[in-house]
Amino acid sequence: MTSRNQNRPPRSPSSKKEGVEGIPIDKRRRIGMGRTGGSTNVERKPFGSVNKKLDVAATSDVGNSAEGSDCGNVEFTKEEVDALVNERLKMKKFDHKGNLELVSELNARLKVCIKWFQKRDEAHVEGEGKLQNALDALDKKCADTEAEMKNKEERFSATISELRQENTCVQERLVKEESEKLDAIACHRKENKARIALEALQVSLSKDLEKAQQDILAANQRAASVDDMYKRLQEYNLSLQQYNSKLHSELEVARESLKRVEKEKSIIVENHSTLRGHYSSLQDQLNSARTAQDEALNQKDTLANEVKCLRGELQQVREDRDRQVAQVQILTSDVAKYKESTGESCAKLEYLTDKKKSFEETCNSQREQIRLLEHQLTAANEKLKMSDLSSIQTRAEFEEQRRIVHDLQERLAETEYQLVEGEKLRKKLHNTILELKGNIRVFCRVRPVLPDDVAGSEPAVISYPTSTEALGRGIDVIQSAGQKYPFNFDKVFNHDASQQEVFVEISQLVQSALDGYKVCIFAYGQTGSGKTYTMMGRPEALDQKGLIPRSLEQVFQTSQSLIAQGWKYKMQASMLEIYNETIRDLLSTNKSNGAENGAPGKQYTIKHDANGNTHVTDLTVVDVCRIEEISSLLRQAAQSRSVGKTQMNEQSSRSHFVFTLRISGVNEGTEQQVQGVLNLIDLAGSERLSRSGATGDRLKETQAINRSLSSLSDVIFALAKKEDHVPFRNSKLTYLLQPCLGGDSKTLMFVNISPDPASVGESLCSLRFAARVNACEIGIPRRQMTAQMLS
Repeated sequence: MTSRNQNRPPRSPSSKKEGVEGIPIDKRRRIGMGRTGGSTNVERKPFGSVNKKLDVAATSDVGNSAEGSDCGNVEFTKEEVDALVNERLKMKKFDHKGNLELVSELNARLKVCIKWFQKRDEAHVEGEGKLQNALDALDKKCADTEAEMKNKEERFSATISELRQENTCVQERLVKEESEKLDAIACHRKENKARIALEALQVSLSKDLEKAQQDILAANQRAASVDDMYKRLQEYNLSLQQYNSKLHSELEVARESLKRVEKEKSIIVENHSTLRGHYSSLQDQLNSARTAQDEALNQKDTLANEVKCLRGELQQVREDRDRQVAQVQILTSDVAKYKESTGESCAKLEYLTDKKKSFEETCNSQREQIRLLEHQLTAANEKLKMSDLSSIQTRAEFEEQRRIVHDLQERLAETEYQLVEGEKLRKKLHNTILELKGNIRVFCRVRPVLPDDVAGSEPAVISYPTSTEALGRGIDVIQSAGQKYPFNFDKVFNHDASQQEVFVEISQLVQSALDGYKVCIFAYGQTGSGKTYTMMGRPEALDQKGLIPRSLEQVFQTSQSLIAQGWKYKMQASMLEIYNETIRDLLSTNKSNGAENGAPGKQYTIKHDANGNTHVTDLTVVDVCRIEEISSLLRQAAQSRSVGKTQMNEQSSRSHFVFTLRISGVNEGTEQQVQGVLNLIDLAGSERLSRSGATGDRLKETQAINRSLSSLSDVIFALAKKEDHVPFRNSKLTYLLQPCLGGDSKTLMFVNISPDPASVGESLCSLRFAARVNACEIGIPRRQMTAQMLS
């Protein structure tokens, strides 16, 4: 890859050989190990173990079989690989055979190391395939579970319909039994009334019959008393009939209310589709049946109380009769005076006797009817008990089905949790593989269609593959001719993706800055594709904040939470823009910053130190302790940034915006120290002069932007081809990004795409460039630690 001396002219092979011969091999190896370790000052183990294992293969035969056997027995560490790559051979000037043997030996070890790397890569691919198979199995299991739940739901619906029919039959039987019971109660009342009247008549007539021949007056008085009592009994019977009619009216009202309840119940059953709703309706119906039964029992108790009252009244009548008998004894002396009217009294007595017999026959028939009604009431009670038992059994079955449904829901939730955990593990393994490869990660984001876009009747130019391998990672661009161009990146966000969803994918990368890594995130794309919205968003709206505000909030929140573990962080922020190949300090209070209106301004120089860190001379650096300070600085920078209006965008960014946050952390307990850098860059958009219609100053700005982006493309092409010379110095943008593109940082590029059919050409260029960036290897990221931490 590139180094700090990449822009120097290449040296001739003879000068390289002389330089190598002038340094002893032991000293060269120490220097190589020092370079691979950086500033760590850690003593590394020699590569002797690998040399011993490969001596026989190097001297005898360096064929494929020997390499395969050695690769199967050799395991490499990171330090051994670095030592092998940086090893310099001790070449003798005229000993060509010895030099050839040394080169062959080194080639053999490098082949073994490459074989080992290939096996490791195959193992990673195999692990990813296993994870994909496990994910497919979980999807299939989830589908089976859903089908089983649907079958269960159908069975539950059939059971509920059966229960509904049974409940309707039970309700009909209950209504019928209630009507029969009410009729039996009414007959029982009438029989009691008749029996009481007959008993009273029988007693009075027997007394009158015994005393009639002795005293006619006593007979008349008894007849009068019997008539009196009969009238009262008739009045009482009338009152009982009125009460019975009242009960019938109440029964009608109850039936109407029961019908209304049944209608409401049917409405509730139709509206509630879940098992809990059906259970509630069944429970309500059962409660209403029990309430009706309780009311019937209460009516029965009331009737029993009325019978007791009637018996008390009968006792009172008997006491009145005793008093009348005493009066008859007093009036016995007057019987003789009325013997003449005895004949009439005898005839009347015969009439009453006949009437008594007829009453007795009626009483006997009513007793038989009462017995039948009692039997019917007993049968109705038995049926009610059976219905109670069936409702209890139904409730138990419903509880069992509800428990089964609950278990299925728990299993489904557990399966969903396993899917989420598997996706997290896949992302983590994917990030680890990318870090091991050292590639630049590339995310693609498609902005929504705007009213100004020429979408109309033209077909969509962007589509997303739905296959398992490309889901969420692939994007297809369709030209007007129908030709499709597929692309695959580390992540693809469609036009519906929110700012929060985008930030979740890069949050782990932002966390790396606190861990001591150099992190760079930059947005690339044509004008109007949504780069500034992705990076900055609208900070005043909570759900539309961009990556820069969200990243800074996460950094400050995480640093505050790490205070409990003994970490203290110091942060410094700087913001600049590159406008027409001129650096401008966006935090400077001097209004003559940069070259404005032709006036010469302060000159800023980009410098890279030995540790790969980048500094800009005389640039304003502000110490920040709170997120509010960063927000204020971002607003100040947004006001100072160069923007302009073109035919493609109302507010087009006319410069490259670079935000840098330097993080220094110290753990007082463990004496660990880390130094991380977070670079967040919003590049100016590429545009065609024919579409932008730029003239004057806008034309110069467009030309400068296109030149710097062209230089960035040249750098990417050189990195992709692994050329010795990479033209970082052709542009200030590429020179500023040199540590991110050719160093040991974690780099992520957002390529923003417009769905406008008129921008298909620019979209294809951006996607092709992003694909080349994704293929670039810039080296494995290294954590920035001080010697105090390593000691």
